[in-house]
Amino acid sequence: MENVLLITYFVALSVLFAFGLHGLVMIYFWHRTAKLARTTAKELPEDALPTVTIQLPFYNELYVVDRLVRAVCAMEYPKEKMEIQLLDDSTDETVDLSRALVEEFRSQGFDIKHVHRTIRTGFKAGALKEGLESARGEFVAIFDADFVPKPDFLKQTIPHFADDKVGMVQTRWEHLNEDYSFLTRAQALALDGHFVVEQQIRHRAGFLINFNGTAGVWRKKTIVDAGNWHSDTLAEDLDLSYRAQLKGWRFVFLNDVTSPAELPADINSLKTQQFRWTKGAVETAKKLLPQVWKSQLPLGTKLECTVHLTSNIVFPFIMLTAFLNVPLVVIKNEVGGFDAYFNMMSVFVLASISTFLFYLYAQRDIHADWQRRLLLFPVFMAGSMGLAVNNTKAVIEAIVGKKSEFKRTPKFKIEKNSDDWKTKRYVQKRIGWIVLVELALAAYFVFGIVTSIEYLEIAAIPFQLMFFAGFATVGTLSLRHALSR
Repeated sequence: MENVLLITYFVALSVLFAFGLHGLVMIYFWHRTAKLARTTAKELPEDALPTVTIQLPFYNELYVVDRLVRAVCAMEYPKEKMEIQLLDDSTDETVDLSRALVEEFRSQGFDIKHVHRTIRTGFKAGALKEGLESARGEFVAIFDADFVPKPDFLKQTIPHFADDKVGMVQTRWEHLNEDYSFLTRAQALALDGHFVVEQQIRHRAGFLINFNGTAGVWRKKTIVDAGNWHSDTLAEDLDLSYRAQLKGWRFVFLNDVTSPAELPADINSLKTQQFRWTKGAVETAKKLLPQVWKSQLPLGTKLECTVHLTSNIVFPFIMLTAFLNVPLVVIKNEVGGFDAYFNMMSVFVLASISTFLFYLYAQRDIHADWQRRLLLFPVFMAGSMGLAVNNTKAVIEAIVGKKSEFKRTPKFKIEKNSDDWKTKRYVQKRIGWIVLVELALAAYFVFGIVTSIEYLEIAAIPFQLMFFAGFATVGTLSLRHALSR
């Protein structure tokens, strides 16, 4: 029995180690591509600007749709060359608000339309596809309801399509409410790592990148050529991105052009978002990895694609590592004979160092106060562990092929620290079994910490404390936020 547990633990750590070391691969390419010039494009004269359709897909976003539409209509772009589609699948008062906004801005000379579907066929992908059928723009910009695009967004992105092979331009997300709480700060740290390191380095090194579902512009021809939007995964953006690049289209990522957005302020909304992103990525991996490996892409690009699409499978292995950590402390001290094995496993600490360096490079690239921000790294790591139950469920459902509806992440127009979301509608009040598992695991690690202290296994305690902090924080916050109203 001891051998089975040790082998299982070793395999789980090996998977985490492999994906953790990918951060060092990114840092290697960071230095290798450091001398490449930042991606720029010459600003186009007004008479050369093409027609752009701006699609705004949303569902029951009573608090933020007004902010979004007003920001879009404030863009510095000729009205006659801008079409705005409100792709409204709402079932509440958001529909009336959207119609009123359309009438207001139509009277000001904007080509703005309200497209209301009563049946959400295909969810977001279905709404985008239906809007595309009547879109008159050569290019299509997309913004989710929680974004506040800057006035110069189109002037900063459209010139990059001067290259006929460019099919999509993605901008970096900024965070409207980053300093609202520890929860939003941890999210900002994670997203900065994705955009500043992963997206930027994949773009600079010539690997495949992805459209992030919002704050980007597509060439309409690219979407059609790649087979249009599909709704068979929860990551319609990642799915279309890979299909387009496998067709030969080139994508551009602009690290220096940013689009502000609101981060989820409550843990249950974040869980919904994480579940959708995790499950959608694994579904896309199942769907498209065979095509990636059959393609003519270089081997290095195929390997990077594989890591990109499958990285979320780490969550079940985080769960395995967490569960087995305590029994292995007992085995080491009660059974004996495994000292060499345990000494060898200490090398896996390198994966944690790799992850830290990954986020260090991201923060240092875009923030002058990056040292202060990195103090949050342990909180971020604990939170990632705490979300493992939620995300493991997403991975398993994707692997076994269980389908689920597209659940949007509700936003509450939280911009200032004084703003409150607790009394607003859309707050998720249901408490599921996942919360109970998280709290049970927190209690389990209290036992594990006590056990490690008894055996004087000091090296195990920091990791057990992090697991305890992660599961306890996510579990208790889930309860508090669900009951807050």
